[in-house]
Amino acid sequence: MTSTDTIRTTAGRGETDTPGDRRRWFALAIVMTAAFMDLVDVTIVNIAIPSIQRDAGASFSQIQWITAGYALAFAAGLITGGRLGDIHGRKRLFLAGIGGFTLASALCGLAANPEMLVAARILQGAMAALMVPQVLSIVHATFPAHERGKVFGLFGAIVGLGAVSGPLLGALLTQWNLFGLEWRPIFLINLPVGILGLVLGTRFITESKAPRALKLDLVGVALVTLGLLMLLYPLTRGRELGWPLWGYLSMAGSLVVFAGLVAYERRKAARDGSPLIELSLFKVKSFAAGIAVQTVFGVGLGVFFLVWTLYMQIGLGWSALRSGLTGVPFSIAVSTAAGLSVQKLVPRFGRKVLQAGALLMAAGVLLYIWESDRYGMSITSWQMALPLVVMGAGMGLIVAPLTDAVLSEVPREHAGSASGLINTVQQMGNALGLGLVSVVFFGVIDDNLAPDRVGPEFVNAFKHALGWVAAVLVTIFVVMFALPKRPAQHIEGAAEEPLPAGKRTSELVG
Repeated sequence: MTSTDTIRTTAGRGETDTPGDRRRWFALAIVMTAAFMDLVDVTIVNIAIPSIQRDAGASFSQIQWITAGYALAFAAGLITGGRLGDIHGRKRLFLAGIGGFTLASALCGLAANPEMLVAARILQGAMAALMVPQVLSIVHATFPAHERGKVFGLFGAIVGLGAVSGPLLGALLTQWNLFGLEWRPIFLINLPVGILGLVLGTRFITESKAPRALKLDLVGVALVTLGLLMLLYPLTRGRELGWPLWGYLSMAGSLVVFAGLVAYERRKAARDGSPLIELSLFKVKSFAAGIAVQTVFGVGLGVFFLVWTLYMQIGLGWSALRSGLTGVPFSIAVSTAAGLSVQKLVPRFGRKVLQAGALLMAAGVLLYIWESDRYGMSITSWQMALPLVVMGAGMGLIVAPLTDAVLSEVPREHAGSASGLINTVQQMGNALGLGLVSVVFFGVIDDNLAPDRVGPEFVNAFKHALGWVAAVLVTIFVVMFALPKRPAQHIEGAAEEPLPAGKRTSELVG
């Protein structure tokens, strides 16, 4: 531990290194648990979609909104959530978010009809938007640069664990039908986790804020929310409504709103230095390139995970449990490769690791298309294992080091804004992907299918959608050339970042 690290950890109170270090890692465990809960919540819902459709009588549009409504609310609120953490304290916003997320989970589990479930999911997404940006912000503000590689490696492993736990847990809870509650326990399981996180977070997480007083940019909040809704709402409902003219006008108008947002944020930064979006971040090459990669990557993942569930459970007629177990090799590969990439590979090979991940994932997708075409309706879980392992290994090489690369050169005072933007563009890409499912998957399926044609049509649509996912991954490979060859903290001899000028050491840890 360096002397600078000791100052940050002990807050200048003369404590020994060990208690401070232990407290910091306790805090990390708590915020990672919250991130895990959010990740599980997304994947657990996907696997339970057929059960929700049967038990709650939800239409396809409502099913799409159960997933996309969460993503929309999440994307629309993330930048604001990140900035609120900078202003009012990251610990405070994290606790508010995890408390609200737990309450919304209870409402989801107690939903009396599909409409109430959609509304509760939107609330859940909004609360996640308060909670999730603080995870990266707390890490960025608490851990010195030379330790963040290890931390983001753990974060990547958590992503993999969430990916494997969500489908398996969702499948088991749905299959068991605990107390006759059908799908409801997939939401109710968040309650004990959320309450525990709230109690422990109050004790172990130390407060941190931006080093200078900021104000919430309400006009910026309104513009970014309006722009995202104008873009994503028509994509989500377009197919159901027959792609009306107003949908195209709304999507085109969103570009005008975003242009107005950029112009306003520039004036706001010059006037009082408190914009919602810190545009100066985009002058940091690693951040700008990483944001582009995150957006496109989110689109690919949004398409894949939804059509994969529909393909297995509706197209092939598999149970939720079998579908969940089929995904285990993928998730193990993600988790293993994520830890390996940050700890061993990125320090040696830099961005080539991320690019190798994109190509590996694309190769896995193409292999999946080939196997799906060859075996058709008779494909087995073990035959899917190889392409899923290849895809998972590729994803693992991307997810953990990408976050590290994006944040490596970001000034500490903008940690909340930066992490909010990272999560926003990924969720925006995810919501775009969910919207594009209407085009690349359902767009190639006849509306009036005979029962015996459902399986073959879904298999064909799955292959078509995966072709788009492969194209997205090749695009990501090309965009990654704009990333720095190595994140700042992996450059040989890189100096520890200095304490912000005029900042009291005690304020760095709250």
